[in-house]
Amino acid sequence: MLSWSPVLYSFPLKEEENKDLEVKLLKDKYEGTVVLGMNRPKAKNSFSKNLVKEFYKALDEIENNNRVRCVIIRSLVPGIFCAGADLKERATMPINEVGPFVTRLRGMMAKIHHLSVPVIAALDGAALGGGLEMALACDLRTASHNAKLGLVETKLAIIPGAGGTQRLTRLVGTAKAKELIFTGRVLDGKQSEIIGLVNKSVQQNDENDAAFNAALDLAEEISVNGPIAVSLAKKAINNGSEVDINSGFAYEEAYYAQIIPTKDRVEGLLAFKEKRPPKYRGE
Repeated sequence: MLSWSPVLYSFPLKEEENKDLEVKLLKDKYEGTVVLGMNRPKAKNSFSKNLVKEFYKALDEIENNNRVRCVIIRSLVPGIFCAGADLKERATMPINEVGPFVTRLRGMMAKIHHLSVPVIAALDGAALGGGLEMALACDLRTASHNAKLGLVETKLAIIPGAGGTQRLTRLVGTAKAKELIFTGRVLDGKQSEIIGLVNKSVQQNDENDAAFNAALDLAEEISVNGPIAVSLAKKAINNGSEVDINSGFAYEEAYYAQIIPTKDRVEGLLAFKEKRPPKYRGE
């Protein structure tokens, strides 16, 4: 199902340069979907300097490729999505490097949040601390029922430092976010769906990729729609959610104006009139 297509896409990542993060481009009905697979089994996909560097490189290349329609972030390590910070590496890091590294990690989360295409986190396993913060930076989240999600930083006498305090609050509300962060409580997939922390929780399967399959279903639904419209809808929602509603209306109006002259909008109307599937080109 996963395949590499250098003819259609320009991802010059080489296997030996990309050991911690595997980049795959899907074809056929998932055309346009990029899968970023974390692969640090011995470190439970924790954020090392190298993994963060590889995320930056992949995200930059995705942003500059107009054939991409959707991104899925997943784990290739059974039972774990991401354990957060690499505490072993952090323990050996000079104190003057800790602040800049956390700033760079925070910047990586912001790149995910502001990526022009939708990003889905597939949580087939534990997403704790920074791992959940990365999932919160994504637009959508799927989880297996037995996944474990939590911002557990207070148990280590620190606080979420990569956007977790803010993104969790906007997602589940102030009181619930305080409860979860103050206690460091860990929820399973079902509990997370009930409070809106994940969009969908599904029964785990023997292949340990149930949440990934659910993410693929979402990506398929998204990718057939007008890519410019989806991108501008994301910007309208992201920007509008941070301001008062009248300012949000202004964002919506401004982004809608950008849609009017596009070829995709004309194609959508023509396809509706002719009762056929539209062929959007992102123009």
